[in-house]
Amino acid sequence: MKLNVKKMAIFIAATLAAGGIALGLRSPSPSTKAQTKVAKSVLSVASTRPVHKQWPIELSASGSVVAWQEALISAETGGLRITALRVDVGDHVRRGQILAELSQASVQADVRRYEAALSSARASLAQAKANADRARLVKGSGAISEQQVNEYLATEKTAKASVEVAEAQLAAQKVTLSQTHIVAVDDGTITSRSAVLGQVVSVGTELFRLHRQDRLEWQAEVDAKQLLAVKAGATAEVTLPSGQNLRGTVRVAAPTLSTTTSRANVFVGLPVQSGAKAGMFASGRIMAGDKGVLAVPESALVQRDGRNYLFEIGVGNKVIRRIVATGTHRDGLVEITSGIGAAAVLVASGGGFLSDGDLVTVTKE
Repeated sequence: MKLNVKKMAIFIAATLAAGGIALGLRSPSPSTKAQTKVAKSVLSVASTRPVHKQWPIELSASGSVVAWQEALISAETGGLRITALRVDVGDHVRRGQILAELSQASVQADVRRYEAALSSARASLAQAKANADRARLVKGSGAISEQQVNEYLATEKTAKASVEVAEAQLAAQKVTLSQTHIVAVDDGTITSRSAVLGQVVSVGTELFRLHRQDRLEWQAEVDAKQLLAVKAGATAEVTLPSGQNLRGTVRVAAPTLSTTTSRANVFVGLPVQSGAKAGMFASGRIMAGDKGVLAVPESALVQRDGRNYLFEIGVGNKVIRRIVATGTHRDGLVEITSGIGAAAVLVASGGGFLSDGDLVTVTKE
């Protein structure tokens, strides 16, 4: 019995010793436990915070450069031949300058005829007035009848009317004579000439086109939202195809939108002699006031799969990937319209190497 107890004790001791060895092999050392608890940092990064900025509202637009106004110069009298042309396309002219001349021979002959008719009417008036004056002197004396007196007075009135008619006819003919000189209606540059030497013109025949005062405008196209923000007098920056930048001022914005394109025109006055030419296509920006924005450095923005992301540094320096909406870029900053708050601490750069939940080491802000 004692021998069996002794054997049992030896077996139990061996079993416990073997279990201790196995337990020793499975249990990690204190240093190994520490290594499993501390995760490795993926990247050392600088941090940044969003800043509030006051930025100008810039409306991007494009459109053609057009003449401020174009004047049509036409013939005011008809049936006359062009006898002289004084200007050509591209010539700069002054208001009242003669551009072309029409034949004057027949008009001058009519002027002389009406002058003769006026002289005759004035002579008749002088005679009628003398008779009427005598009739007034003897009226009531019985020297001549009352009927005769009335006839003299009526003849005088008729003669006066004849003089007025002759004067009007002569004045009208002198106007026609002046219309044989085709003159510039304003200062500017001749942009088109359809007049041909020897051509017999009709009333209203277009002879020239004039770019008034050489003023140009940028006809920018904007959408409905932009149109609401545009005000007369606003500043605009226009870039010509040559790369030259011009500064202009909004003259007027169209009151309605096109029913076909849902866009409207904004007319921006350009400096005279700026190098721009009518017909050019230009792009530019219209300044429509200021707005407050929340902005971050462009280096903090990460673009993946067509979306914009920022990495926010959270508790324990673990990063949280935030989807954000962006707006205007300016001076190395980008406007954030949604997705983060002003108090967020963000990874300033290197976000392209991070994933959501990565641990980072923050070096500075």
